[in-house]
Order: sequence, then C-alpha cells, then structure tokens
Amino acid sequence: MTIARFLQIHTLHSYTGALLNRDDSGLAKRLPYGGVMRTRISSQCLKRHWRKAEDDPHALLKIEGAKAAEAFRSREIVTIKVIDPLRSQFSPQTVDMLDTLFQTQVYGEKGVDKKSRQTLIFGAPEVRWLAERARELAPRIEEALANIPNPSAEEKSGGKGKKGKKTPRSLPEEIEAIVKPWRENFSDNLKALREQAALNVGLASALFGRMVTSDPAANIDAPIHVAHAFTVHEEETEGDYFTAVDDLKREEDDGGADTIQETELTSGIFYGYVVIDVPGLVSNLTGCERKDWLSKETDRTLPAEVVHNLIYLIAEISPGAKLGSTAPYGRAELVLVEAGDRQPRSLATAFRNPTEPKVADTTQRLKRHLEQMDKDYETGEARRALHCLNEDLPRSQRASLRSLAEWARAAVVAGEAKP
Repeated sequence: MTIARFLQIHTLHSYTGALLNRDDSGLAKRLPYGGVMRTRISSQCLKRHWRKAEDDPHALLKIEGAKAAEAFRSREIVTIKVIDPLRSQFSPQTVDMLDTLFQTQVYGEKGVDKKSRQTLIFGAPEVRWLAERARELAPRIEEALANIPNPSAEEKSGGKGKKGKKTPRSLPEEIEAIVKPWRENFSDNLKALREQAALNVGLASALFGRMVTSDPAANIDAPIHVAHAFTVHEEETEGDYFTAVDDLKREEDDGGADTIQETELTSGIFYGYVVIDVPGLVSNLTGCERKDWLSKETDRTLPAEVVHNLIYLIAEISPGAKLGSTAPYGRAELVLVEAGDRQPRSLATAFRNPTEPKVADTTQRLKRHLEQMDKDYETGEARRALHCLNEDLPRSQRASLRSLAEWARAAVVAGEAKP
C-alpha cells in the first residue's frame, strides 16, 4: 500500500477547430515553451468549467451534503445578496449607510466603488450571515435617523462624491454608536461562523482557495492545484473569415454579406495536470487539523466523493468559447492518476521539445519520460490509467474512467492506495 498524500492527474485532450480560451484581444491564449509557441488553456478557465458543470451527473454540488455549500463569486455579493433586498423596506438613507458599512467591511476601504472591489467568492452560509446582520442593523439605524433633527445634505444624497462616485464618509455619531461594536467584532464573528462548519466558506473556496485582501483571516489555501494546459506540439491556428447574410435583404439593397468578421480557430493535443493535496482537502472539507487527516476520527467520505467526481469532470468537461459555432466537446484520450507520499512532479517536461501532433507519438514520449523518472527517483507512486489507444504505462494498471475514479475515491477514504 502507498500513502495517498497526493493525487496527481495527468490528461491528454484532443480538440480540433476550436477557440477554447481567449485573451483580451479575442485570440487563443498562448504559451512559449521549448522555443516554440503553444496554445494554452488557463487554469482559471478549467476550474470555472468544472465548478459550473451543474447539469453533469458528477457535478460537485450534486454530492450529498455539498448543495448547502453553494458559493457566489462576484464583486457585487453585498449589493445583490445583502443590500438590495432591504430597499423596499427601509429609507434610502438607511440603505445607503448600510451599503457603505458592508461594502467597506467586506471589500476594504475602497469597497464603495464597484470598480475598485476585488472579485471575491463567499459561501452561501457566509452570505446569509451578512444578510441577517444587515436586517438586524437596519431598523436601529432607521430609528436613529428619524431622531436626527436636520440630516446633512451628504446624508440625504447617500454619500455621493464628485461626478456621482460613491465615497466613504463618516457616519453621524448616533449611527456610529450603533455600528461600532458590530464593525469591531466583524472579523471575529465571521471567523467563528467559518469555524462552526468547514463548508460555511462554500465548496468552491474549500477546493480552489480564496484570497481576501481586506481580511487575511478569511484566506483559504487551495488543496487542488491546477496547471495551465498547453499543446504538446507547436500551435496549430487558422484565421477564420466568416460572413453573415441578411435573409430579409431586398433586391434594391447593396449586394454582399451583411456582416464580415474574422476570428481564430486552433487545433491541438493538450497536456493537463492537476494535483490534489489530500491532507489539505480533508482539512478544508471536514474542519480537522491538517495533521489529523489520517485519524480514525476523521470522516473522509466527502473529500473522497469530491475526488471521485472531479476526476470525471477533468476527463469529460470541455472548456470553450464559441460553443455554437465550433462544438468543442471532447473527452480525454489519456487519464493517468497517481497516488503517492512524495512531492508531486509534473510530466510537462516530456514535451519541452515539441512532439508530433499525434496521440500515439505523444503517449510514447510521456511513457519514456515516466520510465526515466521512475528509474532516477524511485518515488513508488501507485497508478491507474485510462488510454483510448490501449497503451500500457509504466507500473500502471489500465482502467475505465469509472474504475479509475472509484480507485481514487477508495484511496482517499483509506488514506492509502492499492498498487
């Protein structure tokens, strides 16, 4: 048996005539590697598609106990989920004061300006807690405002600055007396909520991490590490010139197409790499200390189910822009899962010298590299592999995707993997 401290998932995906991940100019993302340019799919793009695969039978939120751990990723969490529901019940002055208070507590001093906010991910329980606190404070602020004889023009305007831009402002003394205790205890109370149940931060945060610059205590280390996928060969691209015809054009109208545009299409075999830090995953999902991940008292069922479903998602879910015009749907032609106790290592260097854009050639390159790594380092990972060409990889049993995912799930539950 091998201690399953790390799970490594290596994949080969083939796509043709697609635009999987675009940059700011609308072209395919790229990566220079080994002296040639490769087509790239960013890790953020991959993770988003895995997270948002809600209709898939192996969607993460379909795991028992995970639905309550839904999360929201936005710079308008406070606006939409906390403040807007109060607008029909309380005066504009009250709502605007609460808006300033909560935006700055969650997003920092510049939080009143939407463009200055950090895009954050908050769990549904955290959002509910914020909304409850706002509903508690609202009537108290409303009552205090009613007793202030002559509210200033700034209060009436809701704190608008130059050119209508919202700016932080000092609250009236009567209001400050109400919100000061809440503000001072905000971080501690939110931290206590997170400690009540590990998944209060949301499943997405527990898997892929979270960074909150305004509250370092809210930061969460990601136990799932995702590399940018890249083509194992030099980029293969084509400029796609296309037109749109106006079906209702009359004879007297100008001839030709109604719209003429150009986009980019790419083809390629992509190497993907994901590492699951199992102690970190168990800790984030159960609330146990990282060092106690193998304890008999630690229930590793949920982390195991996450790993099981994630392997399906990695193999089957395709990222892609221009879905309607390229149908970029494909499944992995190779999935290699390794379980071991040593520091992970990518197999990307097998493709530093670009290979031929053929799955068979790519597999042989990966196979030789893996054999050499085993000979040099003798790290002894346990392995299972799916390969559509029925290739045997070093010290690896062949498996269907179902049996491969079940093997990984059993490894997390037991804390060790069968060879």
